[in-house]
Amino acid sequence: MITLQDIRALQIPLIVLAVVTAFSTAGILVSRSNLQQSETTLQNQQTTLNQAQQRYRQSGEEKEIIIRHLPAYKELEKNGFIGAEQRINWLDALRTTNQVQQMFGVEYQIAAQQPYPTGAGIESGQFQLRQSPMKLTFKLLHEGDLMRFFTTLAQLKVGMFTLEECVLQRVGNNIPTIRYQPTLQADCQLDWWTIAPKELQGNKP
Repeated sequence: MITLQDIRALQIPLIVLAVVTAFSTAGILVSRSNLQQSETTLQNQQTTLNQAQQRYRQSGEEKEIIIRHLPAYKELEKNGFIGAEQRINWLDALRTTNQVQQMFGVEYQIAAQQPYPTGAGIESGQFQLRQSPMKLTFKLLHEGDLMRFFTTLAQLKVGMFTLEECVLQRVGNNIPTIRYQPTLQADCQLDWWTIAPKELQGNKP
């Protein structure tokens, strides 16, 4: 039979046991919390590492793309398609073409440059495609001179253009009285194209 004296004798060991149990439970809870924090930290570090590896791979791919396409970009820039339009170079090319093909002079009208309207939902990025409508009037000896004129103009590589239409009209009485007398007049509509960063939009060459 347990007496009051026995209970009093067990008080200290029971208190010690309770304290030890409490500390053990707290230690387990703290350990679990630390484990969860460690797992979260590890996951965050793994995510950061994965993102860094992805950026590294992307930078390598971007570098390869730049290296692969840089020569073509430089060629377009040299040919006057990329950057601000160079009207002086274009007019020099018209005069040179007239001389090479032994034409009878070229009259030109160049309208103000304007942004080309892209379709809805099309994002052009940092660059803006622009067009300058142009009208050329010149006389020809015969029909074959028309294509030779534009072929020579394109070969000078001072810009990219598209030929919209050409109207040919007879001039004179079609009976040449002197050598190299023109028999046709060409009235042609062109679009001269350039592409440049958007911050240059509105700047006049």
